[in-house]
Amino acid sequence: MEEIEWASVPVGIDAGRWRTVRTRCTVLVVVHTVVSGQRLLDVVGLVEADPRVQVVYTRAPDVFGGGVDRLLAEAGAFRIPWAQAVRERFDLVLAAAGGGVERVHGPLVLLPHGAAYGKRTGAGGPVYGLDAARLVRDGRVLPSVLVLSHERQREVLRDQCPQAVDVALVAGDPCYDRMIASSGLRARYRAALGVRRGRELVVVASTWGASSLVREQLPLYARVTQELDPRRYQVAATVHPAVWFGHGQRQLRSWLSRPLARGMVLVEPQQDWRPAVIAADHVITDHGSTGVYAAAIGRSVLITGGPADGLDPDSPQALLAGAAPRWEPCRPVGQQFRQADPDLAAAVAARLTSRPSATHRVLRERLYELLDLPVEGRHRGPEPIPVPDQAFEGRNFA
Repeated sequence: MEEIEWASVPVGIDAGRWRTVRTRCTVLVVVHTVVSGQRLLDVVGLVEADPRVQVVYTRAPDVFGGGVDRLLAEAGAFRIPWAQAVRERFDLVLAAAGGGVERVHGPLVLLPHGAAYGKRTGAGGPVYGLDAARLVRDGRVLPSVLVLSHERQREVLRDQCPQAVDVALVAGDPCYDRMIASSGLRARYRAALGVRRGRELVVVASTWGASSLVREQLPLYARVTQELDPRRYQVAATVHPAVWFGHGQRQLRSWLSRPLARGMVLVEPQQDWRPAVIAADHVITDHGSTGVYAAAIGRSVLITGGPADGLDPDSPQALLAGAAPRWEPCRPVGQQFRQADPDLAAAVAARLTSRPSATHRVLRERLYELLDLPVEGRHRGPEPIPVPDQAFEGRNFA
């Protein structure tokens, strides 16, 4: 991990001498990976605009921590080294992964970093993220608030880690809420991706690890760009940052060089993947979170691979894996696209969140309770996702 100098301001024993703004509370945002960082950036704005609050960020140790420094730099975040973060005391700590959080001092709000809590720790094992091994250390429940997206998850928690039930907060899904709030920008997202009028956008989305599209169906990217008529279709790809940083950015681009040469648009790991999904007409994906969000906002989804044994059967991932049409390698690509099923979209959304459009309000109120500050001003709904101002790799206006 790259080390940076310890900060003397706005945190540190003598920070009061150097501060210009006299803030009352300091919030630490613990970023383990690009994925968790993107999730945290969805919610930190609930307190960051308050002049009574100073927010600082740190990169926590993680096997897939590549890209976090760039993400935080591009966000303009004030970063302190991890070694300093674990030696200071904070009024609030936000994290979307559990590694090392037992070392941080302050009330911890722990959020999921994907769509719900959908994966099990091995076949038949506990649901990942809602188990005592990750929530309890030395008999102490680590989070002061454990954010859940659905009431059903409270029952899972009651079975797996009953001592954490009292800290659970069913707040909904901030990512889903922002995607819904961004639907009016769809035409602008399509323009940013180079999708000309009359074309359909096909997004190929992969998670990482076993059963992922990249692992099991890597030639699919080339096949899609070869078979689909570029006069009718534009193809884009999103790949989980764990693939980018687990194998190397140059290596991944090399593996995808053929479809990129044919005009496939590639979303960089630090770029927000959601504009591409909102802009899409069809999404070809695996068991990862991207397909869940795509289906929940009404996109046509085609699932690759067999049913994943490691999914919680009550999760939106399992529902999608069992109900969405499956990729059939023996059939032409274009013949497999279908119109989106509104009943499936509603069912996936209902299993994804039980507090649609309420997440930001519920979370904001709870964060201010932890900060012991009165909430000032009127509540604002989720902000739309900005239209990308950086060029996507491979964008083709031909």
